[in-house]
Amino acid sequence: MKVLVTGAAGFIGHHLSKLLLKEGYEVVGIDNINDYYDPALKLARLKDMNIDTDHIEYNTPLLGDITFVKLDLTDKDEIRNLFENYGFDFVVNLAAQAGVRYSLINPHSYVDSNITGFLNILEACRAFPVKHLVYASSSSVYGLNQNIPFKTSDHTDHPLAMYAASKKANEMMAHSYSQLYDIPTTGLRFFTVYGPWGRPDMALHIFTKAIVEDKEFEVFNFGKMSRDFTYVADIVESVKRLIPLPPKANNPDFDPKNPNPAISSAPYQIFNIGNNSPVSLMDYVHAVEEALGKKGKIVYKEIQPGDVPSTYADVQSLYDYIDFKPSTTIKEGIKAFVDRYLELNK
Repeated sequence: MKVLVTGAAGFIGHHLSKLLLKEGYEVVGIDNINDYYDPALKLARLKDMNIDTDHIEYNTPLLGDITFVKLDLTDKDEIRNLFENYGFDFVVNLAAQAGVRYSLINPHSYVDSNITGFLNILEACRAFPVKHLVYASSSSVYGLNQNIPFKTSDHTDHPLAMYAASKKANEMMAHSYSQLYDIPTTGLRFFTVYGPWGRPDMALHIFTKAIVEDKEFEVFNFGKMSRDFTYVADIVESVKRLIPLPPKANNPDFDPKNPNPAISSAPYQIFNIGNNSPVSLMDYVHAVEEALGKKGKIVYKEIQPGDVPSTYADVQSLYDYIDFKPSTTIKEGIKAFVDRYLELNK
């Protein structure tokens, strides 16, 4: 079976590509290797999959453990050509402009990558049908909702930033293509994924780097925050199990007179993907300190615009669907990240 992983040089894409290889999939990965954060980390992830990063050229396939093509989702014609040339069975769309806070600075990049880019993926799936399109949404779509834990049956009409709005748009776009063209789509609302090879703009990397370098770091909302931190290996195991399980049309649980936003009469579904166990931000910080054997220099700040004090997922529907529940503890996951960080930054 042949699977396309977009964002293959990214954090989750890298881990997922390696896992799918172990499961016997033929993996084609694409990434534009942009400079939202240091491209050196993206290249290091590709090297970890035996891609010769010294010879990367745009739209030129390189064979390592996976087939890698440097390609931008906004390149409509070449995305279409890619689908035509490879004939994918499955697509996992993880490529996106990430980051809630960055969307306050550069909102246009979210339209380009997350909306135009996703439209090009949908159009390619329409032209060259696949068995299942799995795509990354985000827990940020819950916005002003304070009904904790967040349920996929909740309405998500009050986003707090352009990033969240673009992910909400992805869900609506996917539904329209599932309805019109019978494309099976599954959206995954990720909840604070962490682990080895994580992005440098993420809290775990920022905290670890600052403590190692004996520098101050900021903790927002004076530390009164909690997140449904989920270890990356548990995330990609969930995605792997989900890929061969596309939704079917005419779901008997869908009631058009009282519609559940997470399902449809079309082959469409939405899941929360998280740990179902919120962790205090300060407990998270203390776990980093424990893994490093060193106290951090914390500067407490007010909450930032577009951020929310707590995220916590109701994930029972996904557990039931794939028969898997995350099991990695915060201490185990943070230690694995810290060990990899120290190895990469000797």
